[in-house]
Amino acid sequence: MKASVILKNSREKSLLRRHPWIFSGAVTKIIGSIQPGETVDILSSKGKWLARGAYSPFSQITVRVWTFDPDEDISQEFFHARLKQAFNSRSLLMKNNNLTACRLVNAEPDGLPGLIVDRYADFLVCQFLSAGAEHWKQEIAACLKSLMPHAGIYERSDADVREKEGLKPCAGVLSGQEPPEFVEIQENDLYFLADIRRGHKTGFYLDQRDNRAALAEYAENAEVLNCFAYTGGFGIYALKHGAAKVTNIDSSADALALCERNIALNDLDIAAAENVESDVFQILRKYRDSRRQFDVIILDPPKFAESRGQLERAARGYKDINLLAFKLLRPGGILFTFSCSGLMTPELFQKIVADAALDAKCEAQMIRQLGQASDHPVALNFPEGHYLKGMVCRAGNMFP
Repeated sequence: MKASVILKNSREKSLLRRHPWIFSGAVTKIIGSIQPGETVDILSSKGKWLARGAYSPFSQITVRVWTFDPDEDISQEFFHARLKQAFNSRSLLMKNNNLTACRLVNAEPDGLPGLIVDRYADFLVCQFLSAGAEHWKQEIAACLKSLMPHAGIYERSDADVREKEGLKPCAGVLSGQEPPEFVEIQENDLYFLADIRRGHKTGFYLDQRDNRAALAEYAENAEVLNCFAYTGGFGIYALKHGAAKVTNIDSSADALALCERNIALNDLDIAAAENVESDVFQILRKYRDSRRQFDVIILDPPKFAESRGQLERAARGYKDINLLAFKLLRPGGILFTFSCSGLMTPELFQKIVADAALDAKCEAQMIRQLGQASDHPVALNFPEGHYLKGMVCRAGNMFP
């Protein structure tokens, strides 16, 4: 008999809306012996079966739901079916857009909480970020081997979120070959070297693909400032589409060195690129004080808020860099600004950017809203999956 998690009275409402998380405060008791990651049935306070999921005693999210179907058992066959469905949903995207890098599995929105699978050319990169995904790691790896041709599967379960699940960081080869130092990938008509063993996330910001492409509309003859540039994605798109000059800023010398290699890989003019190793907040103030101006600025910072307690501080950080950016834009200039903090709502982010423009005494318009690429879908029953918020703003005149 499966172990069961019994909910408190009237705490099943989110499950009836098919939300996949059960928080510890909703649980009244656990029946049976259960280990982290193992499967439990979720019952209402009146004993009604609601769902089946993975147990995680160390996390505030006590259960992550695998299925709402009482006839569906959690087994290797279950993961095979879910993975196949996720892969099939991306097949046309990769075929029609000249992509050799793509997110194949996006955790909860694909019905696989805590599991990330990204493709980089001939390699698959996986993150097992929850107790449930970790428990089924070997079965999932076996499914990947049968479903998707690849040279190797590499694990990048080194994200901080694993600590909240009671899991230690883990990285290395799961199957097949060790990946090379850099894997070459194609995105639209551009090429990039991705460091899937040590790079940010799983090696590249795949979620910004559509937003990089959107930059093309504003790049011609522009002087572009690419902040938090990492390995140069936005800057390389700008150069490809006719930017007069691109200044890439990042605090990592290694990332900027790879940015230079990516510029060369695409046969772009290295003389049109300036790569600056610096803290973005400091360099923006320096540019402000020297009255330097730009036609296009991209702000793609790392996550500023890991918890609700950090949200106020994060808001100050977002306002600071956006205020500085508005002061550095020429009239008519374009700002691409982003937040990847899941706790930052689109409404709050828009308010922060609006307040930044007001304090900069800049008349500004939002001309486009941006989000994560389509291979990072957001399930309608799981709005938390909408983590990447972005806007394209046009700067007007300064007012007194």
